[in-house]
Amino acid sequence: MNRRRQVSYQWRLREIMATRGLFTTTHLAPLLAERGITLSASQIHRLVTGTPERLSLPVLAALCDLLDVTPADLIATRAENTTTRKTAGAGPTAVAGPNQLRPTRARLRPEP
Repeated sequence: MNRRRQVSYQWRLREIMATRGLFTTTHLAPLLAERGITLSASQIHRLVTGTPERLSLPVLAALCDLLDVTPADLIATRAENTTTRKTAGAGPTAVAGPNQLRPTRARLRPEP
């Protein structure tokens, strides 16, 4: 059995906004603009309501500044060990070296 690490994260922006009294995404746009970040209303809505897979560092820094938090407060990470079973054929395949390759003898069939 192989051991692997399963890594996951939780985006906590909406929760932290609520603790700071920010309950709508429209309040976030002017606060981000003060810090030089201009995002559309739909981008801010997706940022707050969804879990981003990619996030630019300037946006992350602006969010941390305006909410007075660290990136670790916004992104809760978790890692746990998982085991995977070996299945037939899943292991590394042996590749024959140049000294292990031998031609096979040809069989000649009589003509019909």
